[in-house]
Amino acid sequence: MGKRKRLVAEKRKETNKTTYFAKLNHCPTSPRKMNQVAALVRGLDVYQALNILKFNTREASGRLEKLLKSAIANYEAKSNERVGENTLFVKSVVVDSAVQAKRLRTAPQGRGYRIRKRSNHVTLILDKKQ
Repeated sequence: MGKRKRLVAEKRKETNKTTYFAKLNHCPTSPRKMNQVAALVRGLDVYQALNILKFNTREASGRLEKLLKSAIANYEAKSNERVGENTLFVKSVVVDSAVQAKRLRTAPQGRGYRIRKRSNHVTLILDKKQ
């Protein structure tokens, strides 16, 4: 590894020590559906976001709720303090598309229709309120 890459990697590691986040890779939900649920909790207080995700009927909300709990646990592990009322909020939720599994479904007259089973990557970042 070159000197420039090493310096950039060290800088990224230092910022990750003070950033509270959780990642979910290869989640088998389409990115559009996950992004609609993620839009509900962006910028909200952590406990308010947990309540919204818990009582939402969409399948993606269960996965996002689990990810939010993981981010809260990461915050508690890194900062050695408990989450109190109005201390943390959801800074950003980034949903990126991941690998698509491509399948064929049989169709009439010898044709085949392509089915794309989409998946996504989700990154959830928490921050302290000032």
